[in-house]
Amino acid sequence: CTCSFLDTDRALVLLEEYCQKLRKPEEQQLKKAIRKVMGIFKSSLFQALLGSFTKKATRHGTISHPSLPAAVAYDVPGCPKD
Repeated sequence: CTCSFLDTDRALVLLEEYCQKLRKPEEQQLKKAIRKVMGIFKSSLFQALLGSFTKKATRHGTISHPSLPAAVAYDVPGCPKD
């Protein structure tokens, strides 16, 4: 499903909009950190992991409308299952 990829694209748009508002010198460290997160979201590794979690969660019926938080929270080693 491309739903999670669309969610990621929307998150990137929102992060970019927020970054544009960060202009004060004391906000530059936050801006740099946000840009790092954006780079991770754009990476092929992140996209592959997102697709893997989404497919697994959808296959097991855990989520009906895949989204990043639900997909990531599902079956991650070390995370308790409900």
